[in-house]
Amino acid sequence: MNKKDLRIVFMGTPDFAVGSLKALVENGYNIAGVITMPDKPSGRGHKIQYSAVKKYALERNLPLLQPEKLKDESFLDQLKAWNADLQIVVAFRMLPEVVWDMPRLGTFNLHGSLLPQYRGAAPINWAIINGEKETGVTTFFLTHEIDTGKIILQEKLAIGENDNVGKVYDELMHMGAGLVCRTVDMIIDGQIDAVPQEQLFADEKELKAAPKIFKETCRIDWNKSVQDIHNLIRGMSPYPAAWTELCVDEKENQTVKIYASSIISETSDLPEGSIITDNKSYLHIVCGNGVISISEIQFAGKRAMKTEEVLRGYKIEDGARFV
Repeated sequence: MNKKDLRIVFMGTPDFAVGSLKALVENGYNIAGVITMPDKPSGRGHKIQYSAVKKYALERNLPLLQPEKLKDESFLDQLKAWNADLQIVVAFRMLPEVVWDMPRLGTFNLHGSLLPQYRGAAPINWAIINGEKETGVTTFFLTHEIDTGKIILQEKLAIGENDNVGKVYDELMHMGAGLVCRTVDMIIDGQIDAVPQEQLFADEKELKAAPKIFKETCRIDWNKSVQDIHNLIRGMSPYPAAWTELCVDEKENQTVKIYASSIISETSDLPEGSIITDNKSYLHIVCGNGVISISEIQFAGKRAMKTEEVLRGYKIEDGARFV
């Protein structure tokens, strides 16, 4: 069988998934159909927003399904009618067995970590938050437990000390697209020798998780070390963004998002969260074991801006602090 005969159903939702779908289409693989999330209203006007995968599928006139429920009989009948040999999942949702077990060659997933490390919803964020020096992408066959199936291929990516989620996300998206195509080629050629994840660790306590990120996960604790705070900021930038509150005596606290920082060789006897600034060019914050410099920030109702730009129009009052 060649790649034009192999019928592939692709499942995904965000831009990260579009990278792989685009690579498959542009390299001549046979996409029998695409499945993505239902449309949903977004923003102040509650306008209907299409997923990134839907937009691309429509541009390329690919057959498309958007099921509300993956066990719905009408959806399953439509999926069966596509007669897929293989299904590929990239940043979609948890599939029931009746879906992932349908194709004769199975279903594989692209995950943004070096499994078995960082199983879960936010692997790229957590790798950076935890100060990892490398991450990568993994293709693996789906099974009952999420992110636990046999590994097909992996590719590593170095993480720079100031790299943020946006940069690593883009690099892994392109790397993952290539890995998906290589995985399909290996399946076509019958060269798959998938490795059980249990062979890659001795104790589950060695594994780091990547759970879903909530608002409180993103809050900065200024009592933590400079390195931990820097890692949190870049691990949440540009989305969903680390945040804190600006506290000025006798005024209501103001939520502030921080997008970029750097570690400076400076210490201070001031309390954690204290602000050190000339109100012109720099904004330094006292942390648990040193001082961090903030280079991109967003005040409530404003856009994200470089610190120098913010300070041209906003004066940090004496005694102000972050809490």
